[in-house]
Amino acid sequence: MDVATALEGNWEFRVDHKAIKVYSSKISGSQVLGFKGEAVFNASFRKLISLFHDFGSYGRWVHQLSEMQVLNHNEELDYVVRQVLNTPWPLPKREMIVRTALHASEEGALALTMTGVPDYLPARQDCYRVRDVWGAWVLMPVDSGRVHVTFVMHLDPGSDIPPALSNAALFEVPFYSLQKMRDLAQDPSYKPAWPAVVDQHISIIEDASGKH
Repeated sequence: MDVATALEGNWEFRVDHKAIKVYSSKISGSQVLGFKGEAVFNASFRKLISLFHDFGSYGRWVHQLSEMQVLNHNEELDYVVRQVLNTPWPLPKREMIVRTALHASEEGALALTMTGVPDYLPARQDCYRVRDVWGAWVLMPVDSGRVHVTFVMHLDPGSDIPPALSNAALFEVPFYSLQKMRDLAQDPSYKPAWPAVVDQHISIIEDASGKH
């Protein structure tokens, strides 16, 4: 699945709460729905890019994150990341390994894509390795100091969790992740370092209109 296909999918509106809109969509070959969350942040484009590269702070906004580990990265803005997510007892925690990449569009948006690479490491006994996961964060400047953020993801947590249960709970992920990310991004005391490697690949210029 690519970013354009994901954004233009057959999305069904579900809820608008605290200025965060959540949608769902059927995914071919899966009984687990995909989700899309949208919100506008009063934060600069550069700060949001810095936030995504501040891996040590992911626990402050990723919903139910238990562990976070960068397994590999290179100078092309590609990372391999391991995340472990909390699950209700007695289910084992979900472990997913994703390869991330940063893409720029002609329209001025940036997309951070996440593609599952479940066989990157041997499986562990204390976690359930998620095999089917794809997602993207899309950042689009709206105007000076505001960015429209879209979070799209499909994650099949495994056969030990009934699809109906997964679908009932999946809306928590985009809502709480976007809410906590927005709070962090809009916190004046939060000042993540700018990842200089980005300058080697993407030109970010924020003017009065918020374009780059």
